[in-house]
Amino acid sequence: QVQLVESGGGLAQAGDSLRLSCAASGRTFSSYNMGWFRQAPGKQRELVARITSGGSTYYADSVKGRFTISRDAAKNTVYLQMNSLKPEDTAVYYCAARNVGTANYEYWGQGTQVTVSS
Repeated sequence: QVQLVESGGGLAQAGDSLRLSCAASGRTFSSYNMGWFRQAPGKQRELVARITSGGSTYYADSVKGRFTISRDAAKNTVYLQMNSLKPEDTAVYYCAARNVGTANYEYWGQGTQVTVSS
């Protein structure tokens, strides 16, 4: 089984930057695709960014050009660099993992709060 722990959230002002980290343990990290999701109060959980084991990335339109997802296989860690933060980015951010070739994210972290003030 894979365990995921997020960190790096906190309070920020509009225009600031934060870097979220997701530390993974368990099975071989390279066998999984990783995603960052977020959920704001009263809204559905949405996919923010994902990265495959081969390094291909995807970003939601709302964060494209501002956020960058990356992974360090040697450290079993995935990052989400968030620049030019906006109040609309306020949410709980979750790290998730799924096996290569599967449709559903099987493993989830507990989330880290990001709050952006104007």
